[in-house]
Amino acid sequence: MKISMRGLRQALLCAALVAATSAVAALAPPAALAVEANEVLADQALEARARSLSGEFRCLVCQNESIDESNAQLAHDLRVLIRDQLKAGRSNAEIRDFLVARYGQFVLLRPRFEMPTLALWLGPFLLLGAGAVTLVVRARQTRSAAAEAPLTPAEQERLAALTEAKPPG
Repeated sequence: MKISMRGLRQALLCAALVAATSAVAALAPPAALAVEANEVLADQALEARARSLSGEFRCLVCQNESIDESNAQLAHDLRVLIRDQLKAGRSNAEIRDFLVARYGQFVLLRPRFEMPTLALWLGPFLLLGAGAVTLVVRARQTRSAAAEAPLTPAEQERLAALTEAKPPG
């Protein structure tokens, strides 16, 4: 295999570009949280609990972000609601149950393992298992069909010619 100087330069340039991009990505700060200054609680322990809880709930507008990351007005309202509940002395479990009762299991980024969410949790594994069973059954059917089919006269002649041929040397 012959590598030209131009090809070598292009490969080195691509490798340098990938390395530079990786370095920039590694040095970049993590995604900024959407929590506004007026939302932050003075009590650091309550604020830590609020941040922890905010990371568990899905933004109902964005649907793929936690309310801690979302800039949507509803996410802001939910963050304020959580902080109000914390100031009122509610536990994390009580706040979680309150939001689930109000918005349903969908508000949780990691839904609970319960009967209504059984398909959500087990569905991918069942589909994967069904796919594996289907592949095994199809492979066995193909193998048995190939073993049962007799050779045609042309195939028998070709096989005889190949087995009779002696290797050079």
